[in-house]
Amino acid sequence: MDNQEQKHQRRPRYKGTHPKAYKDKYKELQPDKYADTVEKVIQKGSTPAGMHRSICVDEILEFLQITPGQTGLDATLGFGGHTLAMLKCLDAKGHLYATDVDSIELPRTQKRLENLGYGSEILTIRHLNFSEIDQIASESGPLDFVLADLGISSMQIDNPDRGFSFKFEGPLDLRLNPEKGISAAERLKTISVDELEGMFIENADEPNAKAIADAIISQRNKGIEISTTTQLQEIIKEALKFIPGSNSKDAIKKSCQRCFQALRIDVNDEFEVLYEFLEKLPTVLAPGGRVAILSFHSGEDRLVKKSFKHFFREGIYREVADGPIRPSAEECNTNGRARSAKLRWAIKA
Repeated sequence: MDNQEQKHQRRPRYKGTHPKAYKDKYKELQPDKYADTVEKVIQKGSTPAGMHRSICVDEILEFLQITPGQTGLDATLGFGGHTLAMLKCLDAKGHLYATDVDSIELPRTQKRLENLGYGSEILTIRHLNFSEIDQIASESGPLDFVLADLGISSMQIDNPDRGFSFKFEGPLDLRLNPEKGISAAERLKTISVDELEGMFIENADEPNAKAIADAIISQRNKGIEISTTTQLQEIIKEALKFIPGSNSKDAIKKSCQRCFQALRIDVNDEFEVLYEFLEKLPTVLAPGGRVAILSFHSGEDRLVKKSFKHFFREGIYREVADGPIRPSAEECNTNGRARSAKLRWAIKA
């Protein structure tokens, strides 16, 4: 009957006292409803599922020196933590633009910020790759400040459907925008062994690149399709079983991290995109405009350092950071994902 009372549907049970699977962490995934649970997770030094804890916020704001009335850009919107901090500095005067390539997370972040009172009168969000900052500048005019956080967000890493981490079973995807390009699984179907070895070396400084590349191509030659995160992890483990001693487990884990990083950089053309962004930066900054870039591995940091020094020698930047700014010991202790961060800055002449 249409008016028959429906039975209450209980939430599916999980083993143990705390959920381990991403989709079972319903409290962490609803921070507005379960703020106490989220705070407990953060106090333990972890990042709640579906969230991201922005890194070096104080250091970034100290350098950017944002004042009400300015126009700026958060080139990598992500979860919106840095964006929110910069919006507060503007104090409802001026305008902030933000871009992100992630078609899944962008609308969620936009909705969160709108719910906090930051609408189109103060904030403009565009679904763009940050290499397209010239499109933003054509609308905004010269920018007083720019921030780019080159790390991937925790909510991307933790969601097994995105395939960014070998810690969870999921499709081997690794695309920041799953609507464009090919997945990492598709990439592995056609890549040569020499190209794969070179990718692991260039994108992640992997010391066992040859052994891992040989193992992956060997599996492919047997007709085995590598389509999940755990499949790739097991191949890497098997390829590195020759590593002796008590440190082998940690060494294999680090190789897994590096190989996943290298694949992610490749399928998203991250170095090419960063180079294009760095080349366009001087053309979008106002005189005296400030740019801060947060990187998380040596390849990115080298590109940023080289670009800043080049434009400094050309007289386009009047000042650049002497060296990278690192997160405080306190931040690293409370957020392990901050440990590899490096912040560099430049000021337009």
